[in-house]
Formats: sequence, structure tokens, C-alpha cells
Amino acid sequence: MKLYYKNAEMRTFQAKKTGSGTDEEGRNYVVLDQTAFYPTGGGQPHDTGHLNGVPVFDVEEVDGEIRHYIEGTDELPETVDGEINWQRRFDHMQQHAGQHILSAVFENDFGFKTVSFHLGGEVCSIDLEASVSEEVLTATEEKANQIILQNRPIETKWVNKDELKQYSLRKDVAVSDHIRLVIIPEFDYNGCGGTHPRSTSQVGSIKILHTEKQRGNTRVHFVCGSRVLHQLNEKHKAIQNLTATLSAPQDQLADAAERMILQNRLLEKDIVELKAKVLAFEAEQYIGEKVVKKIFRDQPIDELQQLSKMIISKSDQSVVIFVNETQEKLQLVCGRGTENQVNMNELIKSVLPEINGRGGGKPDFAQGGGEKLISAEALLETCADRIKG
Repeated sequence: MKLYYKNAEMRTFQAKKTGSGTDEEGRNYVVLDQTAFYPTGGGQPHDTGHLNGVPVFDVEEVDGEIRHYIEGTDELPETVDGEINWQRRFDHMQQHAGQHILSAVFENDFGFKTVSFHLGGEVCSIDLEASVSEEVLTATEEKANQIILQNRPIETKWVNKDELKQYSLRKDVAVSDHIRLVIIPEFDYNGCGGTHPRSTSQVGSIKILHTEKQRGNTRVHFVCGSRVLHQLNEKHKAIQNLTATLSAPQDQLADAAERMILQNRLLEKDIVELKAKVLAFEAEQYIGEKVVKKIFRDQPIDELQQLSKMIISKSDQSVVIFVNETQEKLQLVCGRGTENQVNMNELIKSVLPEINGRGGGKPDFAQGGGEKLISAEALLETCADRIKG
């Protein structure tokens, strides 16, 4: 017996154990003759709680039986006392009822149908078959909260297929018998197997957070009830931190952030230009050397590529061999001037097996990297020896 349909506010109950087992994942479960634990279904997550003090971490309906997955391997007695995690259950009731209200407003007032619903741990979402403007979102949120404040009853009713004709449903039902309707009179009629509060006022409030495009639909992210306050607290903390960091009041945070981003871009440009000058100065030190070989530690590989190209562009006879050692790997950059005949691609491919590496390039410039199977010094000398050979 599904006690959560008789009373969604039931927090404790007593039941008899009718079965137990272990599923294919090795999880232990028990089956009861009646339960107030809601199993995952209809977009609503399962309840959690305890059976005789033993934690229930998952609840699923499998082949017509409700399995309560429990921690540990101890056998439960024939009669058990169940306790629902009420905070989790009521949160799910608020989110699910809020979704009904939100979807009804979108469809009734704007003709936007809901095609899917997800009740997440922090945020909920619905997918709409339409593009939605900011004006529609604002109007929908305002209307939804008006419905909540009107304290309308939320009723449930079991009907058969023939009786469905009496109700204007938002969407077709998936079953043909024992159909459960969730009704907000003169506002919303919907087939649903989830748990809901007794009235719209218990939803508390609804806040639309943001939207995103999703496979041709619009995904609307929202929260209801106590989650609205949680979101407000989190966002307020973030704003306070930004206010202190940017030294700007809340209404000027966007402008302050834009100024900082622009300032950072200008500084990054200056850094790039200064690094280029430093590399050019360093390259001058090697002009005229026939073989330039050097080991670097944790140097950005793009800077080594740039330095190598600066050297060979001004020294036609030069060969450049750079080894860069990081915490996890060895990297190799090789280049040659236009008057030198050493094939850099062949060179690098001949030494990379020494470090189980990969790489390649062109005859005048190549690069690669691999594991630290030998020292940076050994890799450098191996390259130098093969140039001599």
C-alpha cells in the first residue's frame, strides 16, 4: 500500500516486511506491505529516511514492488518502524507543486507547453516548446506567485479513462486506468503520481533563475519554497564579497567588473609585448652560435617556440635544441636556420622513443614531449650527438 498517496504529510509509519534481497549492483533492499517512502518517478526523486534506525538511501519501484535500499547487511525484523526525511520530502512537494503552477501559467497564458521536468538537488527546470522573452518570464513568475498567495487547494483524485473527459488536462496521461489527477481547481488539471502540499500557499514562492537553449526548446531554471531563500542567501553573500573586492556598491558592480576586465586585457597586452622584448634580447645572445642547446625548467612551451624561431631567423647556420623539464614530463623544441641541412622532424622522431613521447613537425622546425624516463641533460645530449652523427 502506498501510504504517501493517502497522506503526503505522513512522516512515520509501521509496516510488515514482505521480502528482501540484493540487486545486481550488490545493494540490499527490503519490501514492505505498506510504505510512506516515495520511489523515484515522474521527475520527482525518491525519499530517504530510516527503517528501525537503519538508513534508507534509495527507493525504487521494480516490477510492481517498492524496494527500500538500506545501508549495511543486518536483517530487519518482521515489523519495522519507518521514518521519512521530512525536510527532503517537503522540499520535493514544494518544487513539484511549483512546477505544476509554473507550467500551467506558461501554457494557459502564453500557449507554451512543458515537454519535460527535472527536480534537481539545488535547482529545478522545465523545457518549453518555444523561445521565451524576458517579458514573458517576468509575467509568468508574477502570475505564478499570485496563484500561490491565493492559497488555492491542491487536490488529488483517482479516475478512469472515461472520466478524463470531464477535465481539461494540460497533457495526455500515459496510463489508461487508475489515473491520478492533481488538481488546482479552475486553474490546472494534470495527471501526476508525485507528492504535493495541500494548498498553493505551502509552495511559498517561485523564482525563475535563468534560461538556456536546449535542442530547440527553452530550458527554464527555477526554485520554489525554501530554495528561494537559499538562493537569495548565496547570491547576497556573493554580492557582498564582490562589493568588497571591487570596492563598489551593488548597483555599480557590473561597471566595476567591466573596468577591471578591460584593465586586465591592457595589462596582458603589455605583458605579451614585454615578454617579446625579453625573448628578443635573449635571442641576441645566441646569434652566431652553430648549436644552441639549453635546458629550461617549467617554461611555457610557446615562449620556447618563439625564442627558437627568433634565433634561427637571424642565424642561418644555427641549430637550436631546447629541453623543457616540468614536474611530470620532458618537452623538446628543435629548429634550424635556412642554410642548415639537419632535418628537425627526423631528429625529434628519432629521440622521442627514449621518453615514450609523441611529436613531429617540418624539416626546419619540430617539437614533442614525453615521460621523464631519462634526465633532461641526457635527452639534450642525445639530440646533440645525433646532430654530430
